[in-house]
Amino acid sequence: MVSFDREEAPGGPTIRGFSGTSFRVQDRIVPGGLWLTPDNALDWSPPTVADLRASHVESLIDTTPPPEFLLLGTGPSIVRPSPAFVAEIEARGFGVEVMDSRTAARAWNVLRGEDRWIVAALMPL
Repeated sequence: MVSFDREEAPGGPTIRGFSGTSFRVQDRIVPGGLWLTPDNALDWSPPTVADLRASHVESLIDTTPPPEFLLLGTGPSIVRPSPAFVAEIEARGFGVEVMDSRTAARAWNVLRGEDRWIVAALMPL
């Protein structure tokens, strides 16, 4: 098990590490995909990256205030989403940062530690 033992983010969920192919959020193991907002962490059953559309993350990105960007973790390796998906997200006034899900989990903690208002959609490891 990989564990992160750093300062807590300024409120909201913190990814504490990985357990096999699962995320550890606070003291809860999440075996599949994960949605993160500054206020909440929810289990997520995502489509494949190739099938991903803005409608799949509608509830996640529809936050107030709007997020600075969507942090998209694409599973065990980085996979670029379709240009249509990126265009749909950018049309809402913010961007998409794509990385593999482990790197995205680490980035989440760093960015939330800076009190950045972001959201994340992490596909299963």
